[in-house]
Amino acid sequence: MFEQISESFRLAVSKIRFVDDEKALNNALDVLKKALLKADVHHKVTKELLALIEADLKQSGIGQKQFLDAIKSNLTKVLTAPGNQGFVFAPVAPTIVLMAGLQGSGKTTTTIKLANYLKLRKKKVLVAACDLQRLAAVEQLRQLCEANEIELFSIDNETDPLNVAKQALAKAKSGLYDVLLVDTAGRLAIDEALMKQIKDIKSALQPHEIFYVADAMSGQDGVKTASTFNDALKISGVVLSKFDSDSKGGVAIGIAKQLNIPLRFVGIGEKVGDMESFIPERIVSRIMGEGDLATLVEKTSAVIDEKEAKRINKKIKKGQFNFNDFLSQMESVKKLGNMKSLISMIPGLSSVANQIKDIDLDNSKEILHIKAMINSMTQKERENPDLLNNSRKRRLAAGSGLSQVEVNRFLKQFENASKIAKRFSGKEGLKGLGNLLNQAKNSHPN
Repeated sequence: MFEQISESFRLAVSKIRFVDDEKALNNALDVLKKALLKADVHHKVTKELLALIEADLKQSGIGQKQFLDAIKSNLTKVLTAPGNQGFVFAPVAPTIVLMAGLQGSGKTTTTIKLANYLKLRKKKVLVAACDLQRLAAVEQLRQLCEANEIELFSIDNETDPLNVAKQALAKAKSGLYDVLLVDTAGRLAIDEALMKQIKDIKSALQPHEIFYVADAMSGQDGVKTASTFNDALKISGVVLSKFDSDSKGGVAIGIAKQLNIPLRFVGIGEKVGDMESFIPERIVSRIMGEGDLATLVEKTSAVIDEKEAKRINKKIKKGQFNFNDFLSQMESVKKLGNMKSLISMIPGLSSVANQIKDIDLDNSKEILHIKAMINSMTQKERENPDLLNNSRKRRLAAGSGLSQVEVNRFLKQFENASKIAKRFSGKEGLKGLGNLLNQAKNSHPN
């Protein structure tokens, strides 16, 4: 996300080497201007942002720190539109959310991602299948709901989405659901029939929120389409799908500034857990390479059970962490979503995140090998890795389709990782981790 802009910001800052160098400032602003326009930011928005940055520097003085501070504060202002951030619950349940967007924008998958986001936060969610126009739309939604244990409301052979919406609302109220997400029909292009249908559902349900799902790859076209939907429906927020595929980021800046509609969520990958709330100051922090620990903490606290975390930590301290624990922790980590995005939230590691591909915890060759080996173990072997002598290792190799060398290598890695985890689980853990990181940094000065 924002890779192009992030890199250009770093390049622009590097142009300012001396204090109060106006020529260098002009060069830096020119780099920024070209970068923003290339990122598909509207020329008027670009001009305004640059003017704000320049005005701040005339007051504070020209320097790298002042330039960085000016970029951060003004970019945050540009990305902040009036309205709510993240998900806001209605005073009286259920919170009704109408999902709108063009066909192909990722509206249905976004609906499921949002449902999962809420489910992880212990909310009871009902999804209403009101897209009755697209072939197999209801079936797609049903499969996604079943795969992710999300409740779906649909009516077989129904042709009127308004009827489905009304009955879904009745069920949401009687069933004491916290949230009702209504997946509406999309079109390849905006037309009167589409707008009338959504307006009718809006009128009947009186939703608390209307989320427009926009394809992050659509650039300024996405901004124009969002404007049309806003004129018709009064959108309360925008969800950007495929945000991980857009290294430009211009549509995010355009929607916030040009339309004054807040960005509420972004889709950052293909997995159901790949959704994040859009908090401008946090996003800007990540753009500037400073990480986003607040979002990281929120994601982990929603997925990882506190009691389970304490139990695992106790086992690590005692040197009792086993393969069953390993598998359960892996399942928890999978729920966190896009690993590349997680790494970018850690201060100082954003540049590393940009250079790696996402880690597939389901289908990567290494993960599949590890799972095959663990599945070849007996229950006692999983609970007590010390039981694994040479004859047992040969059996694991045969059962998992690996060589004994590969089995030995993984077991050694597991042993070393357990030792390191034990070392850093005590009171001196953070101090020791800090020393280790410093050593690593000093050994690679370049």
